[in-house]
Amino acid sequence: MLAAYYDRETDSRHLFKHFQVSRITSYEEHRNQYDVIRVNIQEFLSVSHEIDEMLKLLQERLILELKRKYPEYVTQNNLMFAMQDVYAFTQHPFIILIDEWDCLFREYQHDQNAQKKYLDFLRAWLKDKDYVALAYMTGILPIKKYGSHSALNMFTEYSMTDPGDMAEYFGFTEQEVSDLCKKYQMSFDEAKQWYDGYDLIAHHQSGDRYYSMYSPKSVVEAMLRHKFGTYWNQTETYEALKIYIQMDMDGLQDSVVRMFAGESVSINIGTFSNDMTTFATKDDILTLLVHLGYLTYDSIRETAAIPNKEVSQEYVNAISTMNWHGVADSVESSRKLLEALWAMDADTVASGIDKAHEEMSILQYNDENSLSCTVNLAFYFAREYYTMIRELPSGKGFADICMIPRKTHLDKPAVVIELKWDKSAAGALNQIKEKNYGSALKDYQGNLLLVGINYDRVTKKHECVIEVAQKQL
Repeated sequence: MLAAYYDRETDSRHLFKHFQVSRITSYEEHRNQYDVIRVNIQEFLSVSHEIDEMLKLLQERLILELKRKYPEYVTQNNLMFAMQDVYAFTQHPFIILIDEWDCLFREYQHDQNAQKKYLDFLRAWLKDKDYVALAYMTGILPIKKYGSHSALNMFTEYSMTDPGDMAEYFGFTEQEVSDLCKKYQMSFDEAKQWYDGYDLIAHHQSGDRYYSMYSPKSVVEAMLRHKFGTYWNQTETYEALKIYIQMDMDGLQDSVVRMFAGESVSINIGTFSNDMTTFATKDDILTLLVHLGYLTYDSIRETAAIPNKEVSQEYVNAISTMNWHGVADSVESSRKLLEALWAMDADTVASGIDKAHEEMSILQYNDENSLSCTVNLAFYFAREYYTMIRELPSGKGFADICMIPRKTHLDKPAVVIELKWDKSAAGALNQIKEKNYGSALKDYQGNLLLVGINYDRVTKKHECVIEVAQKQL
């Protein structure tokens, strides 16, 4: 679409006349006014054996195209000089569109020399050149840093950690997905569970704007196949995720387990070098996972989390083939634990959480937050039926965990869980009643279970009590 808008060899008025862009004051000023060069770096990388060959092939092909179009102007075999000559005669600068700009950093992850040659070429080709009206590059990674400085500092970057004004264009918006669900008669509630969760923020003088982003590929596949499933991550393999989450970084496993259980973890994105090999701390790895789409980033709270069911399934696949057997076993056992909760079998629920605690030895267990993480992971399968909310404002405080049945499972009971550390399960249950935590679910027409769970540091055991809430008539 960018090429169609800018290319001066076409008249794209009919393509854009019904869209918002046609109402922008500068629309006519730039429409079809430029020479456009389009390059997919992956195409050149895939037919080359090393970086010098790739750069030589790229320049030769671009010069050939320039000679075909402007044979009378192009006499140089140097790309930069050729473009300068064309611009000198035509006075029409170039729009340069580069797709998969960062694929070389994925292919040559450990070859610093190849990366430097590539960046040097881009800088020489694009920086401070009169013949460049706009250079627009797309990829996964931000531009490589050397020290604290960008290797290509002439670009304005828009990324998953700082989308700026481009935030609403990073994927499908919630309204767009809702409209598609109506058109294809699919459940929007299910679409949200599967594909929502990439929460992007655009900061403006008038106030911050929040956007829920959905992966276009996943949504389109789900609509066309009329079946929700994992589609986006078929473009990658869980092996890629596995490599990063099992790296030997202090605190990394603990952070991954907490996010897998539904928590958000604090993350410092400032030390990330914008490549796939330079990691000083766990935060650098987590920042890479944000850019790869395996995590979402909250720029206000500076936290990361697993965005949705589709991506969570990739963590299940990765963890099931690693030596994190306790986490994988807890996920496997969570179905039976949920059935025990529905049956109000408090002893079985308590022993199930004991088992999850024992299995997750990689998780530091020292406070109520750790208990919450264990309980959330022990009830992992509940996400098939419920929206899980931590710290839900309710009554005279915050309910630790609320399990709200999704629209397709309204036959299941809603659940309010209060957690205690080294106190009593009965006290937890009384707190739910005294502070009226169940009021948050007062409009739910089905049954409501009240659950108190306590961990005893001396016996190292959990205890549980379960009651059905009495409805107010």
